[in-house]
Amino acid sequence: MLARVWSASIVGIDAVKVGVEVDVAGGLPKIVVVGLPDTAVQESRERVKAAMKNAGFGFPPRKIVINLTPADLRKEGPIFDLPISVGIMAASEQVNAELLGDYLFLGEVSLDGNLRPVAGVLPVAAAAKELGIAGLVVPVDNAREAAVVKDVAVYGFKHLEQVADFLNEPERYSPLQIDGLQELAQSKFTGPDLKEVKGQAHARRALEIAAAGGHNLIFVGPPGSGKTMLARRLPGILPPLSFAEALEVTQIYSVAGLLKDKGTLVSDRPYRSPHHSASGPSLVGGGSFPRPGEISLAHRGVLFLDELTEFKRDVLEFLRQPLEDGCVTISRTRQSVIFPAQFTLVASTNPCPCGYFGDTLQPCTCSPHQREHYWAKLSGPLMDRIDLQVAVNRLKPEEITQQPRGEDSDSVRQRVEAARDRAHHRFKSEPTLRCNAQLQSRHLRQWCQLDDASRNVLEGAIRKLGLSARASDRILKVARTIADLAGDQDLKTHHVAEAIQYRTIDRMQ
Repeated sequence: MLARVWSASIVGIDAVKVGVEVDVAGGLPKIVVVGLPDTAVQESRERVKAAMKNAGFGFPPRKIVINLTPADLRKEGPIFDLPISVGIMAASEQVNAELLGDYLFLGEVSLDGNLRPVAGVLPVAAAAKELGIAGLVVPVDNAREAAVVKDVAVYGFKHLEQVADFLNEPERYSPLQIDGLQELAQSKFTGPDLKEVKGQAHARRALEIAAAGGHNLIFVGPPGSGKTMLARRLPGILPPLSFAEALEVTQIYSVAGLLKDKGTLVSDRPYRSPHHSASGPSLVGGGSFPRPGEISLAHRGVLFLDELTEFKRDVLEFLRQPLEDGCVTISRTRQSVIFPAQFTLVASTNPCPCGYFGDTLQPCTCSPHQREHYWAKLSGPLMDRIDLQVAVNRLKPEEITQQPRGEDSDSVRQRVEAARDRAHHRFKSEPTLRCNAQLQSRHLRQWCQLDDASRNVLEGAIRKLGLSARASDRILKVARTIADLAGDQDLKTHHVAEAIQYRTIDRMQ
């Protein structure tokens, strides 16, 4: 007898509907799985056989052919254990097959018949409507994760027996319902607060501008000056995630298998800080079955690269395209996938190999050639893509001993949200724009017009600092954000002058 069960496979962060066709026919006992299965899918034959027997179901002593469609799509992972089990039970007439066409079945099966959670359930639930599916049958530990998507019936079960009972008597069960909007509204940010930072008024101001405009930022200063401490507090002054953004971020973490609490939306802006020994694929994503890398895990949040000059130059060059396009494309022979990567880059580095160039207390021991070679690790095109370049000085003794006096993150975030609201009002004719950092040349001509005095200031900076056209555009974007923070509609000379201050280490050696 033939039975067809629907499941899904993850390609990038998107779900593709997969048919699991099970044919129980005559012949010597044997299980054959076809349709480009990977090793984990092939091993499901033994897991399913043991699980069904230990759960009290009969396993047909006949030839069983399992076909995964479409046949040209690679299938991976234990996600197909449950649909294969259901297909065999339906083909051997142990469960009612009437509901099989209405649901997607996802889950790993243990040898005793219990259902174990799998990665990537949320993207499947989000795509269920487009896939023509009414609901999902998943392990109970995945149920809350899938139920945050509205208008999709989600049933979570612990054991194969419960799944069989549901298929035979569906009226006894009700779908799980969760109000994702309410859960997101009740969540509170628990990260470090900006009020804990002592001094560093200039760096704090740059951090606020970066949050208000989505600008990339680099801190340069000696060891112990507070660069990492400042960077860790950027997520706390960013606007809270909207429901749509939280769903995007949670989908990425679901695919990566990094959801710490199944069924809870990621409510805080992501903050990722890979080590400087990270490889290119770990940063941008990859693998034979492409998985999101650090830049995608930082989507809608912050990617912090500490000791930027310690990263390999070829690894840093991987960042150039995602910083411009907001996504990364991973190409393989059989497929290409696109991962979202709209993040704010925050980097930190020492001003020289010894770390004390320009320090007022400890002399630098590096030669000019050593400093030049040190900064040569960072290409000009990469530095051009960093809007704010900020020198962070060592704290004075009296600043170290005093109590912190700066504003807390909540106060700064209110100004950031007000500035972003002004930008969103300006972008009402450009719905794809989210922040000033995404402005293109045509937008600059429209919203960043300069008077004669401001133009003279900018032209002088271009000549003196040897700035590229891209860097000058970055200055205009930062100036636009400064004006938004001040509540000004037009750019003024002092907005441009302040923005230029954040390009003064362009040629630092």
